[in-house]
Amino acid sequence: MSDTVLPGIKQFDLTGKVALITGGSKGLGLAMGAGLASAGCNVMLVNRNLKEGEEAAKQLVEDFKVKAKAYAADVTNLPQLEAVTKSIVDEFGSVDVLINSAGINIRGAIDELAQEDFAQVMKVNVDGTWNACRAVTPYMKKQGRGSIINMASTLGLVGLSNRTPYASSKGAVVQMTRALGLELAPFNINVNAICPGPFLTEMNIPIAGTAEAKNFIVGATALARWGELKEIQGAAIFLASDASSYMVGSMLTVDGGWTAK
Repeated sequence: MSDTVLPGIKQFDLTGKVALITGGSKGLGLAMGAGLASAGCNVMLVNRNLKEGEEAAKQLVEDFKVKAKAYAADVTNLPQLEAVTKSIVDEFGSVDVLINSAGINIRGAIDELAQEDFAQVMKVNVDGTWNACRAVTPYMKKQGRGSIINMASTLGLVGLSNRTPYASSKGAVVQMTRALGLELAPFNINVNAICPGPFLTEMNIPIAGTAEAKNFIVGATALARWGELKEIQGAAIFLASDASSYMVGSMLTVDGGWTAK
């Protein structure tokens, strides 16, 4: 077989790789962790609730027979993330994949929100993403390889009323991904982002039954429904694997057709 044509199945094989996932104990973070584990990846879950993370890691080990471990850290605290990253490299040898899934959303009209609400969303979603990228970059440079997957959002690409904190934060993540992708490409580190549409995560359950959700969120998708958590896994495996080796600073939308309208 020609050297330019790789057997397709091997491109998606993550056996032996080590992934660090922030916000990995539930929701999209855990779903992506399970997806990577199904492809053979060892999965390290980082979130503030250690017990919750340990339960999730135990389940990954049982289901996929990979190595998985939970670590407690606040993504807004760079020294904590640096310490966790060092511990992972010391124990498992590398950090090959970073998924920045930790995030929050505070909804409301701008004149009903406090400045502290806006600042809190930006601190977790933007500072937290930057901090994790900062923590893993020295190790990935030394390794000469790596994949960084930021979680942006459909709302980083299009607007929605009463979402100024969240949309602003995800727009910043989009631009961070592009800039960092250009910066790290010479080191064989691919930086890309997934832009999910409306997935029925813990973050969205409180609004799932509202008229707004039916008319302006689910109604905005071509599929006219919420995304299922398992439907984020393919995108995560793709961006974590060699199959996406020619992608830099890309926004991969998984949004049920929201941005196609």
